[in-house]
Amino acid sequence: MGNSNNKLLAALLTGAAIGGALGILFAPDKGSETRKKISDKGHDLTEAAKDKFNALASKFKKEVETMKGKTGEMADNGKAVVENL
Repeated sequence: MGNSNNKLLAALLTGAAIGGALGILFAPDKGSETRKKISDKGHDLTEAAKDKFNALASKFKKEVETMKGKTGEMADNGKAVVENL
């Protein structure tokens, strides 16, 4: 995922959070109901952020493993070149 895609996703999530919060705040409910809705929405957004973080962490881990493999390959190739000198 490119940097511009991450920015777009962040902007969409921010817009959704603001829109949801405004919708809840202007709804004609009792204070206790409004607080519960805000709490529930906050929980939902926290879970979405955790899921996004876990996906990015997983992708990062895969990239690190790929780089480790390539580094090992390069080291082996370097050894072979030195041994053949």
